[in-house]
Amino acid sequence: MMNPDLPEPAADAAARRELPASADVVLVVDDVPENIALLNDALDEAGYTVLVASGGEAALQLAARAQPDLVLLDAVMPGIDGFETARRLKADEATAPIPIVFMTGLTETADVVNAFAAGGIDYVTKPIKPREVLARVAAHLQAARTQRQARNALDAFGHATLVVRERDGRRVWQTALARRMLGEHFGGAETVTPPEVIAWVAREALRRRAGADAQTLTVARGSRRITFALHAMPEETLEDAGDGEWLVVMRESDDAAVVEAVALACKLTAREAEVLYWVVKGKTNRDIGDILGTSPRTITKHLEHVFEKLGVETRTAAAALALSKVRELARG
Repeated sequence: MMNPDLPEPAADAAARRELPASADVVLVVDDVPENIALLNDALDEAGYTVLVASGGEAALQLAARAQPDLVLLDAVMPGIDGFETARRLKADEATAPIPIVFMTGLTETADVVNAFAAGGIDYVTKPIKPREVLARVAAHLQAARTQRQARNALDAFGHATLVVRERDGRRVWQTALARRMLGEHFGGAETVTPPEVIAWVAREALRRRAGADAQTLTVARGSRRITFALHAMPEETLEDAGDGEWLVVMRESDDAAVVEAVALACKLTAREAEVLYWVVKGKTNRDIGDILGTSPRTITKHLEHVFEKLGVETRTAAAALALSKVRELARG
């Protein structure tokens, strides 16, 4: 167990030296020393590295530094209670994946609901029963390990993946690659899905339940694009999905090289080449203006210059000429 008398960084290091690096690390958060002692003895004997915090603020700091594999969290504490501590852990990208098991003497339905709503994956009731706690810890660590391996495998193969809750668009979980792509293209909160994606999930879910063929969503930012594909969760049928969760797989592409080829082949400026590129892709002037962050009127001016340089009079003719000069335009 971490020695509270050591300075915090030294205490973290000392705790991790006590057991092999391969041991799972469990952070116990409780303001009652007797509970901490009971859990420390049981977890230590079972082979876990145990870190402890006596309050929510200390738990947040320790979790950020030590990155435990699981948190055993008391629900009722002075200062920042367990529910708020859990919410803050889940709001932080670095600690969001850590499973949280609540420990509570509160057994009313509303309290249990609050625990899960705050980000808890399970709960045990007080007084603490060490054997029950150990069984739940082992099960959730194994599940977290399997899920982490699956996410890493998806990222390794370039499959940026997230699970979206249909009701409110919240990201239930996501791979690191999905988090990066969404952050770069859309920004915003870590767990809130972009509005256009939420709307598409709702529409596509209805279509899929009606038996329609799957349709993807493509969102462009300049020459970069993300394509979204929707799938029912593996354990669900389309009918079962209801207001539940959907698996979304994203694919990113960057057409900067193609745009550059259009500019060279057609003797256009970079912006004119971008406009022509999206004309070939069938976009309207308004669409292109949204993609490039400018007005449809400006797009019309760019197209006038494109027509003049190419010696054509229509969008169709310009697109056909570009396709004949740049083979890569016909792909994707």
